[in-house]
Amino acid sequence: MVYNYPMRKIKPNTKITVALSGGVDSAVSAAILLEQGYDVTGIFMKNWSGEDFSVNSDCPWEKDQQDAEDVCKTLGIPFKSVNFEKQYRDIVVKYFFDEYSKGRTPNPDVLCNKEIKFKLFLQYATEYGAELIATGHYARIIEDDKGFKLLKGVDNNKDQSYFLHRLNQEQLSKSLFPIGELQKSEVRKLAEKYKLPNAKKKDSQGICFIGKIDVQDFLRENIHVKTGDIKDIDTDITVGKHDGVMFYTIGQREGIGIGGAGEPYYVVSKDSENNILYVAKGKDNPALFNKTVNFEDLHLINTDEFNIENLSASVRYRHQPAKGKIDLTKKEFIFNESQRAITPGQSIVFYNDDRCLGGAIIS
Repeated sequence: MVYNYPMRKIKPNTKITVALSGGVDSAVSAAILLEQGYDVTGIFMKNWSGEDFSVNSDCPWEKDQQDAEDVCKTLGIPFKSVNFEKQYRDIVVKYFFDEYSKGRTPNPDVLCNKEIKFKLFLQYATEYGAELIATGHYARIIEDDKGFKLLKGVDNNKDQSYFLHRLNQEQLSKSLFPIGELQKSEVRKLAEKYKLPNAKKKDSQGICFIGKIDVQDFLRENIHVKTGDIKDIDTDITVGKHDGVMFYTIGQREGIGIGGAGEPYYVVSKDSENNILYVAKGKDNPALFNKTVNFEDLHLINTDEFNIENLSASVRYRHQPAKGKIDLTKKEFIFNESQRAITPGQSIVFYNDDRCLGGAIIS
């Protein structure tokens, strides 16, 4: 298998630093760029060890760092490691706890990309001599006379444009996504072709850099527990007790702790001020659906290119974008059809076909 990444107006021998996570996607990205004749360096970011928190996370950073270094040895490129653990804790983890404390459900991966990978890492790589950075994200960047545009990755199941929607023109102009044109299966084949030592390594899961953790345990060990009533939203009858509305998310079924109800309950809303958790019976209960999304902190990738017509929006990762209309004055998006489990704190991301236009925080 031969793959030529469609580079955009980039001269030969350009110095490109690849953010190596230890996984196969970033490793293949480095190999592709090297094969195409660019001056490639690999850098591993240590952003999390969990040492400051009493939580067991599946984040074997030592193994990931070793895998990244082994990839560089195999490819014959320089390797470097940088520690952003304090910045990650002060920015991303603080945001994570602050949002949950307000009763919202944040998406730390979005902030991690904006503030860590494409800000701190980009600054560090530039100081180290890089002209561009590259990552293993499944997304695409194109350039025309009006600037840079962010597109979905070709592999719909792996597309990560949702997590990248807060990048700006400067960040996009300095970034490359070499595997954005590929299917995951093709990436695996390329890893075998390049004889990468992590070719068969499983994909990572969980929160950006933290890994796979029990979020409920993580929160309860670091946020004060405050008990209150669980009420059936249809009857206003108290059906149980919770230990803090911040520990639950809209659409949640497991872990509510209501027994003997027959049909299962789902979380439908949270009254943080009065410390009441509202639930409803049935996964298709009307209380779980809504057409209107109020939002805040709007970010547009290219303000000159934002067309309020023909818009679709996604309210969570892997939520199929659905058509609707935006009202920028009222700061709301109205879907043509009701959507399930719209969750405050998550991002609503706007699309026009394959193009990601930006997004906002669901308020």
